[in-house]
Parts: sequence; C-alpha cells; structure tokens
Amino acid sequence: MQRLIDLFLASILSQNIALIFILGMCSLIAVSTSIKNAINMGLAVVLVVTLTAMINWPIYQLLIITNTTNLALLVFIITIAATVQLLEMFIEKFLPKVYNSFGIFLPLITVNCVVLAISLFFMNRDYNFIETTVFALGSGIGWLLAIVLLAGVKIKMKEISNIPKGLRGRAISFIILGILALAFFAFTGIGSI
Repeated sequence: MQRLIDLFLASILSQNIALIFILGMCSLIAVSTSIKNAINMGLAVVLVVTLTAMINWPIYQLLIITNTTNLALLVFIITIAATVQLLEMFIEKFLPKVYNSFGIFLPLITVNCVVLAISLFFMNRDYNFIETTVFALGSGIGWLLAIVLLAGVKIKMKEISNIPKGLRGRAISFIILGILALAFFAFTGIGSI
C-alpha cells in the first residue's frame, strides 16, 4: 500500500509529467487561458490518461504472451484515438459549452505525448495493473495541477504587472513553466517510482 501512495505522490509532484518530464506542452500552453478552461482540459486529460493506461496494460500483457510486443505502440495509439473520440462525442453531446471552449485542442489529446508516454512508462517500468492505474491517475492529476497553476499565474500576472511586449503570450508561459519546474524539483524526495 505504501508503494502505491509513494507512486501516486511521485507522479503528481516529484515526477510531474508536465513540469519534470516536459511533456504535453502544446495543449498545456494553448488551453491555459483561463482557470475554467485549464480545469476542463486537465480533467479530460486525467480521464483519457487513466482510461487508456487501464485499457493498454492488459493489451500489452497479451502482446508479451503472444511475442508481438512490436505492435504495442500501434495498438496504444489506436486505443488512445478511440478513447479520445468517445470522450469528444460525449462532451459535445452533454457539455457543449465545454466542448466549444476546447476548440481544436480536445481532439489533439490524441496526439498529446503525455497520453502515450504514460503507456510507454508502465511498459518500461514493469508496473502491474494497479500500479499502472495509480501512476496514470497521478500523472493526469499532475498535468492538471500544472495547467491550472500556469493559468492562475498567467491571469494574476496580467492583473498586477505590465508584461513587456516581447514576453507576452507563449514566451511568458515558458518562463512561468520553468519557474514552476524549479519549484517542483523541491519535491524530489517524495515517493519513488
């Protein structure tokens, strides 16, 4: 049980997929325009990452048994695309305002490197199903935390400071992410994965 807690905390903090591994930057920067958008996109990523990892783990185990692990990457991508497509249809039907706020970035979760990275990480780290699920959930929450922090800092900076023209937009986002990454290095001793 302690290993699962350590794995969960590490995947959120000391091994944050966005701030430590620097993955998922395109949608992280593009959708962090408001706290609401950030939370919605973060929750969508948490859901997709966790579901695809839970689906991909048994598929990978089957591929190992049948000695066809070279197919894993292709199968993972197909699983991710199908999961995102189902999520997109669900959000479009039941949450149209949320769907419209995502714009092109909801379907882009399919190619978000975070989603594929989680499946590749569990494969390389030999996690069992429960560890994979905990790791995927924690990593998704870590990404959610990163996008919400980025959105919050960007909004606060617009309110209280005059950002030089050359640093507006993506440039200030990268600076903020760099500072957040340095702050997350302080969590290095928490948990191990």
